[in-house]
Amino acid sequence: MSYPVGHFNCKLDAKGRLVFPSEFKEQLGNLVEEGFVLHPGLRVKCLELYTRQDWDNLQDKLREQLSQFKAQQEAVLRRYNAGARFAKLDGSGRLQIPKDLIETGKLEKDIIITSVTTKMEIWDKSLYEESIATALTDEEFFSILENIK
Repeated sequence: MSYPVGHFNCKLDAKGRLVFPSEFKEQLGNLVEEGFVLHPGLRVKCLELYTRQDWDNLQDKLREQLSQFKAQQEAVLRRYNAGARFAKLDGSGRLQIPKDLIETGKLEKDIIITSVTTKMEIWDKSLYEESIATALTDEEFFSILENIK
C-alpha cells in the first residue's frame, strides 16, 4: 500500500486523542475502517502508525523469515512487537493514543503526523523539528539522494 501524502500539525487533547487529518482519511479510503496499529518508533522517539493490512503483511514477513524456535529470532519478534496496539478512529474521527505510548513517544500537545514510504509517523512537534534539523547534514542528505538509482 502506498501511504498518504502529507504532513499535518495536530493537537493532542488531555485524554490522549488527536483528530486524524481528513486528507489522510480520504487518501486511505476503506482502510480507515479496518483500523490501525500504533507501534513505538524503532530508532527515533515517535510512534509508527500502520494500516491494519500493512501491519498484517509485516507480521507475515517476520513469520516467514524468523523462527519462534530459535532463541535470538524469537527475541527479535518479541522486542519488535512490544508495545504495539490496535487502534480505531472514534465516531468523531479521533485516534486514541494509549498513555504508555504517549510517554514512549514523548508526545506533548503539539503533534506532527507525517507519512513516509512504509508507514505514517506521529511525532511531538519539537522532536520532529529537531530530528529533521540534526539527523543528516545537507551533504549527507544530498549524497544519499544522488546515489538512488
